[in-house]
Amino acid sequence: MRVCVIGAGPSGLAQLRAFQSAAAQGAAIPETVCYEKQPDWGGLWRYDWRTGVDEYANPVHGSMYRYLWSNGPKEGLEFADYSFDQHFGKPIASYPPRAVLFDYIEGRVKKAGVRDWIRFSTVVRDVTYDAGTGLFTVIARNGETDTESSETFDHVIVASGHFSFPNVPYYPGFESFNGRILHAHDFRDAREFEGRDILILGTSYSAEDIGSQCWKYGAKSITVAHRTAPMGYDWPDDWREVPALEKVEGKTATFRDGTEKVVDAIILCTGYKHHFPFLPDDLRLKTANRLATTDLYKGVVWTKNPRLFYLGMQDQWFTFNMFDAQAWWVRDVIMGRIALPDAAAMEADWQKRQADEDAFDSDHDAIVYQGDYVKELIAETDYPSFDVDGANEAFFQWKKHKKKAIMSFRDNGYVSPITGTMAPPHHTPWRHAMDDSLASYLQSSEAAE
Repeated sequence: MRVCVIGAGPSGLAQLRAFQSAAAQGAAIPETVCYEKQPDWGGLWRYDWRTGVDEYANPVHGSMYRYLWSNGPKEGLEFADYSFDQHFGKPIASYPPRAVLFDYIEGRVKKAGVRDWIRFSTVVRDVTYDAGTGLFTVIARNGETDTESSETFDHVIVASGHFSFPNVPYYPGFESFNGRILHAHDFRDAREFEGRDILILGTSYSAEDIGSQCWKYGAKSITVAHRTAPMGYDWPDDWREVPALEKVEGKTATFRDGTEKVVDAIILCTGYKHHFPFLPDDLRLKTANRLATTDLYKGVVWTKNPRLFYLGMQDQWFTFNMFDAQAWWVRDVIMGRIALPDAAAMEADWQKRQADEDAFDSDHDAIVYQGDYVKELIAETDYPSFDVDGANEAFFQWKKHKKKAIMSFRDNGYVSPITGTMAPPHHTPWRHAMDDSLASYLQSSEAAE
């Protein structure tokens, strides 16, 4: 049996780790080939300074930017089989910067020894399925060698993420705006906007965080335009929320309430699309960004062809450990340890999950809902159980801390659901921690002082 994994970010690496875990227990595992378009693993957590296209003329995959710190508590994403304490040899604060999280992700897969399973700088171009043979054909191009390969697989696991293809709206006057317009996907460095008046469109996490980064590194003012409702946090004096943008003329933005603002740059924090250009219509996931994804049994099995799987396609509270739970479950389906029901039952599953999701109307309910989903998957595999309710509690406290003080919520700490240890405070408050390097983050409080 041969298995193709598309993507070596947190989801794809979780799948490789799942198979490696089974092999370490003496099980015979499928031959696994992972295609990764970037030159290294880590997916979203790998920083790439480029925008537009890479050196092989492929669209740049990553949406990562300098100075990003986790905007949610690490206690909600901790690997059940590899704690932060284990990796760093000590407890660390609850909101690590990107370099720290990348080091943590990399530490586990280095230990697992799965790098040889990955073909880096290789873009999947096309995937087709032959019902007669029951095999997928995967065509991929290696950028380093400029060669194309065509191979067959019994199963395909799509783990390419859904934060790479931007949703780009148009507003009258964009084509003649006398400043810079960019999507969050192409945002790389908040220092670029020091001393500038910034307009952000959107109220998502990226709007909140990119605005905060620009504020932290010296933007003159932040204006956030919303289509439905403002984020409603207690923002600094040089930050304001306004109704939806109507148009721009020159550098003047006009909003729905008739107010205006002269701005130097417009950053579109308008979300991303579930987009899989390498898949034909009969294999391609088409879903809104929600907790219960359309056409996926148990959130992972493509109901129209259950030999195809998707990882990490949900809107997310839980991340790394949820990807693990999914990967272990998919592994056990492929290895014959879990039997799938008939097509009707699989269709009914995702439809009921969506109905359940539609029935609640609070973040608290959404967190519990996804926590229960993680518990459900873990209960059916040998993935190590952990205190999911404890992770839920970290999320609940996180929401309260953000509401209380949006620019200092990262200075709080929470209890690890894996080790039970309390996260210590970081040596420097987030507002004043200008160096996001691994070395700076891990230095002791005494050294920082």
